[in-house]
Amino acid sequence: MRIGNSRGIRIPKPLIEQCELQNEVELEVRGRDLVIHPLRTAREGWDEAFRRMAECGDDVLIDKVAQPSTVWDEREWEW
Repeated sequence: MRIGNSRGIRIPKPLIEQCELQNEVELEVRGRDLVIHPLRTAREGWDEAFRRMAECGDDVLIDKVAQPSTVWDEREWEW
């Protein structure tokens, strides 16, 4: 279906529900295929990845040389 200079498609409701599509989606071209998937948020899945890292003991600093802290670091810096 034409929408201005673009084209639109209709996706049946069962497919929308099965793919868990919401109001916004991401479109990706793979070869000659158009892939539509739910919009992913930044840092999606990071909590789970960090939890698994901690369980495996893989959440240690790789920089073994600790930098000396400054007064600013100790009093002013906030995470």
